[in-house]
Amino acid sequence: MSKIFLNGRFSVQSLSGVQRFATEITRALSEIWPADLPRPELLTPRTDPAVSIDLGFTARSCGRFQGQIWEQIDLPKAAASGLLVNLGNTAPLHLSSRHSRQLVVIHDAGVFSTPQSYSRQFRAYYKVLHRLLALGKTRIVTVSDFSRNDIARHLKIDPARISVITEGADHATRIAADRTILKTHGLESGKYVLAVGNKAPHKDFAALDHLAATLAQRGIRLVISGGMNGRVFSAGAPDLQHATYVGRVTDAELHALYSEAACFVFPSIYEGFGLPPVEAMEAGCPVVARDIPVLREICGQAALFGRDPSDLTACVIELLDHPDRAGDLRRAGYEQVQKYRWTIAAKQLMDIMREEFVKC
Repeated sequence: MSKIFLNGRFSVQSLSGVQRFATEITRALSEIWPADLPRPELLTPRTDPAVSIDLGFTARSCGRFQGQIWEQIDLPKAAASGLLVNLGNTAPLHLSSRHSRQLVVIHDAGVFSTPQSYSRQFRAYYKVLHRLLALGKTRIVTVSDFSRNDIARHLKIDPARISVITEGADHATRIAADRTILKTHGLESGKYVLAVGNKAPHKDFAALDHLAATLAQRGIRLVISGGMNGRVFSAGAPDLQHATYVGRVTDAELHALYSEAACFVFPSIYEGFGLPPVEAMEAGCPVVARDIPVLREICGQAALFGRDPSDLTACVIELLDHPDRAGDLRRAGYEQVQKYRWTIAAKQLMDIMREEFVKC
């Protein structure tokens, strides 16, 4: 009998956007899983010491290797005779059984569209891997219409081959806010503007230099939260002189930072979806975002948009000077994020999984 397997490599990695997606959608799948399908098994690399993983499905560690080698050698053997679901951009190039099927969620085409943001080794591997996956029978899924078209353009395939599902924002407020983060960094409610992301070049935090200096003149701080994986991303711009960096924070601390900020600003020039703006909306924080197609698609009318650094500064100042406008955006953001729920995303993914499973 055919089975369903989840590639659990994400569960032993540091939490970032892709790992967040994989974690939350796995948990949501476990909560809505139907009785007429075999319950998936979460396959993970072995860890020392062993890591306890509770995402709602039975987890099984397997194989001898780690990382990409585990994914290409050990994972296909463990996932023989069934459907393998890969949630984090990568997947095996060869499955052990000709009756096996797989799908992969490719979140964006960043290695093609913004190659300067990635290390040479990472960029080369992803380009080759995605091109080869597109040549086979692997079902490709992504997280926005923009990403579908961008991936299709670079992989030279019909966009109709790529299915689109959404992401969720409800995790942003699931854990109670830990406001001690404000005291730790000397922050006052409503007296700072928040930005979230890593320091990769495409996040373009350099575009906030003008904003940081302008805010400093008003006695308001620009606060930036996020980490940096040097194995994946190339170095971005140096730290901004007038910004406060708080590094990686817990979900509870991030909830507090979102909910107490005067507004949220997102200067990124490339995204597959753009999770931080909808997290901010979920926490009731008005959003200013870079005017790029994917953020127009995801944020809709619930954000102000700026094309360049001076535009972004002007949008933030508009919200600071006009509380009624900020209130309007908070209400619009709350309405917008109702479409971004992990249960919705999980149902969309489950429909695709069902289509592929019957082919096993």
